[in-house]
Amino acid sequence: MREYLKFYIDGQWVDPITPKSLDVINPATEAVAGHISIGTAADVDKAVKAARKAFATFSQTSREERVELLERIVAEYQKRYGDMAAAITEEMGAPASLAQRAQAAIGLGHLQTAIAILKSYKFEEDRGPTRIVKEPIGVCGFITPWNWPVNQIACKVVPALAVGCTMVLKPSEVAPFSGQIWTEILHAAGVPAGVYNMVNGDGPGVGAAIASHPDVDMVSFTGSTRAGIEVAKAAAPTVKRVAQELGGKSPNIILEDADMKKAVTGGIMHVMQNSGQSCNAPTRMLVPAKKMDEVITIAKAAAESVTVGDPNGNFQMGPVVSEVQWKKIQGLIQKGIDEGATLVTGGAGRPEGLDKGYYVKPTVFANVTNDMTIAKEEIFGPVVAILGYDTVDQAVAVGNDTEYGLAAYVSGTDQARIREVASRLRAGQVSINGGGGDLTAPFGGYKMSGNGREWGDYGFAEFLETKAMLGYAPAQAAE
Repeated sequence: MREYLKFYIDGQWVDPITPKSLDVINPATEAVAGHISIGTAADVDKAVKAARKAFATFSQTSREERVELLERIVAEYQKRYGDMAAAITEEMGAPASLAQRAQAAIGLGHLQTAIAILKSYKFEEDRGPTRIVKEPIGVCGFITPWNWPVNQIACKVVPALAVGCTMVLKPSEVAPFSGQIWTEILHAAGVPAGVYNMVNGDGPGVGAAIASHPDVDMVSFTGSTRAGIEVAKAAAPTVKRVAQELGGKSPNIILEDADMKKAVTGGIMHVMQNSGQSCNAPTRMLVPAKKMDEVITIAKAAAESVTVGDPNGNFQMGPVVSEVQWKKIQGLIQKGIDEGATLVTGGAGRPEGLDKGYYVKPTVFANVTNDMTIAKEEIFGPVVAILGYDTVDQAVAVGNDTEYGLAAYVSGTDQARIREVASRLRAGQVSINGGGGDLTAPFGGYKMSGNGREWGDYGFAEFLETKAMLGYAPAQAAE
């Protein structure tokens, strides 16, 4: 049983101002796995004050000092790598293999990428007599989700540290164990007091307090579009910068000349990874209508090959994160059936043989139309909707016919055609023939998928203000 009842403020583990705890549920067993304290606006205020005080000195540190700090964090992360992976499996149900090779790995990847970028990042530029300087924005507030927990912590905290910001983090209260271990890693690495602070809590109590706090200079939020709107509203009166990475309903356009077995199988397996709990998952598969029967056969075989069970066992898919999510997914699967989509495989209820835990059947619907609920709403579960198209123009139009714009996918063999389709898709990231895995590529969305970009040097930019110093280098007097 994990007991994480203290917050991390000003370099110390401290008790909450008003004691209140929350059960953390293991989604594979439905049993209580631990407890965290739930903070209040008063705890946030204490953390923000510490961050504000620390900013005066940390913002003036050299590039070399910050590189050394990040290198120490890497060393401590490597020591705790196994602990991090195990915590992620326990808190949100990621299979142990996925937690080891992807979930925990990406936290380390963001650290190593940031170090490489920081060593040569241009913070200053001269344009004639004017010097343009990029300076740390100040105190940052971070509100992170449960689905890729340490990924979203790292891709905010790491660039903020790299450029000289201070911060207050609220990890997801649904999956807070990884946030605790992350904080222990930073403490062991010797992050200066007040530079990094963590307050556990829920959205209304802690998230809203971070977003609205007048001494927080920017807030970065990852989560649902609904919650992101509330964060933006709370932040508006203080005119702080708001960066949001929100929902998605990503189209996966498979062109007629694609290797159908490879493209369809790859698309299905991508969605099933992490139990469908990825905001950029290719959940709308668009295929040539005349190949629908072939696609159905391939998709059915792929989905039915996915093994589901104990995330500590040898299974490809674990549970979804919570009872709330399980019930939402079940309701949307039933909607698909009720609205007339063809249920290819899966469906409502738990997989056979699993009577406890928030497990969902790998589910595929075909003959879906883009006005159906399952084609419009983000399900955030292992559910794929297959839609047919007659022309490429129609596929692009349907692909863009969504309020979201986080990611998109295109498969085929004609490179010119693929690139042309990719250029027309309104999404922040387009994957061509399964390309991916670039930690320097900007990640973020169009439309209601958010604003701003994370990862790599684009992630640095979110935490910098731009100052122009006019006359910094006066022109030489005429001889």
